[in-house]
Amino acid sequence: MSLARGGHGAQAVGRAYLSQVHPVFMLPPLAASAFGAILAGADRPGLAAVHVLAMFSAVYTAHVKDGYVDFHVRGEDEDHPLTVRGCRLGLVGATAVFLASCVVLAAFTTPLAVALTAPTWLVAYAHAPQLDTSPLGATLGYPLGIALAILGGFAVQTGSLAPVPLGFAAVFFTLLSGIKVIDDVQDYAYDRSIEKRTVAVILGPARAYDVAYGLMTGALLAVVGLAVVDVFPPTAILAALAFAAVATVARRAEPTLATMLLVRGSYVFLAVLIAAVWFEPLRSLG
Repeated sequence: MSLARGGHGAQAVGRAYLSQVHPVFMLPPLAASAFGAILAGADRPGLAAVHVLAMFSAVYTAHVKDGYVDFHVRGEDEDHPLTVRGCRLGLVGATAVFLASCVVLAAFTTPLAVALTAPTWLVAYAHAPQLDTSPLGATLGYPLGIALAILGGFAVQTGSLAPVPLGFAAVFFTLLSGIKVIDDVQDYAYDRSIEKRTVAVILGPARAYDVAYGLMTGALLAVVGLAVVDVFPPTAILAALAFAAVATVARRAEPTLATMLLVRGSYVFLAVLIAAVWFEPLRSLG
């Protein structure tokens, strides 16, 4: 039986599996893992790489499972590069890589680091069809994965947690939850037609926008507040200002463009935070 729907042979199969690598959605979890390691000083780069690999395999699991459900089960997508067998084999392979990464982490880090890493696969695998049908699951799944990636990346280095990574995890969880609400407004009409209960469907697009920008504003104010009290480096305020500028432009855009701007704004937000930590080391982790 073929693994790829678009042809036979190793090249066709390779292209089909490579198509499940979505950089826009994969890079943030990987960067979040690296950010957690940087917060801790990144003294164990080999283990940091193992944790990044675990995050990659978790997100790859989510993409393969989501495509399988949306095309082969729900019939929502018009096409998918993998057959049912190809999807199942991809899930087995990604899960095996994730488990192997967790075994390495268990051998060389602490139970806390593994406990913060393991749930990322559970969130990824359950995204469809379990989590994406409820407003909380559809909105909070991806932000929760990012928050766990930051905390896990830190714990892999130190074996423990501290106020700084907890603060950054909470900020990203809140900020990305707001972006996800905007993202779901794009599919408001379709989601409503299939009774998919996103925040936009429940509250309506206008109120969903209010909720989304309330969450993002709260996250930015938290950055400023934590910088003022010397938990975050003072230059972290620049990250909040940069994202605020993008969000101001996105507020006047239609949902698709707004989502694109906000997602890219979150990249800038993370990049400035990494620079703030890298070039102005935190005096204390709490």
